[in-house]
Amino acid sequence: MNDHPASPADTRTIVDEAIRSRRSIRAFLPTPVPRAEVEALLEVAARAPSGTNTQPWKVYVCTGATKERLSQAITDTYLDPARAREHVEEYHYYPVQWSSPFIDRRRKVGWDLYALLGLGRENKLGMQAQHARNYGFFDAPVGLMFTIDRGLEKGSWLDYGMFLQNVMVAARGRGLDTCPQAAFTQFHKIIGEVLDIPANEQVVCGMALGFADMTKIENTLVTEREPVAGFTRFLV
Repeated sequence: MNDHPASPADTRTIVDEAIRSRRSIRAFLPTPVPRAEVEALLEVAARAPSGTNTQPWKVYVCTGATKERLSQAITDTYLDPARAREHVEEYHYYPVQWSSPFIDRRRKVGWDLYALLGLGRENKLGMQAQHARNYGFFDAPVGLMFTIDRGLEKGSWLDYGMFLQNVMVAARGRGLDTCPQAAFTQFHKIIGEVLDIPANEQVVCGMALGFADMTKIENTLVTEREPVAGFTRFLV
């Protein structure tokens, strides 16, 4: 038992730091993450709220040969344009028609990343190779795949977002890093086959989990955020 519980100020600092230090990491060290650690952070994450306690999340933890088999199958397909075109997302993660300011933010983060990597706009093969790294979970030792029951509605997807955020914050609390990845959704059929996912489950996204390799320049990218005044109205 802890005889000296953290003060409210200490707790605020710890929680804020876990949230603020969360970034999408795109290069990981090969350092293994113990299964017990993954189980512990998922147990904490499962405290996320959900409407009438439905708890709509289901997680497939991929390591070792399973992760490699999944990554290879998707990468081979992605790099073959004819085969890749046969795979379509089951749901629209991004808008069908973009508008400002959303398209502006999307373009900025993309070009900021490519600039760090020395990839000019004409280097299509280089950009394709960088995108393909998604499917190797950016070399993270753990790949997480998240699914939801097809019978659930939008409210459960909102609940799922809170669970995913909990996973990433709980990871930071353990010195781990993550990268949530919508890129996997295009290849849900391959994911279903390799991981033997039941037909009633739909792939929500993937996520890389491990220790950031801070020697890699792509991990120096820090994205901007709109100030509170830009997205909030205080009404009195």
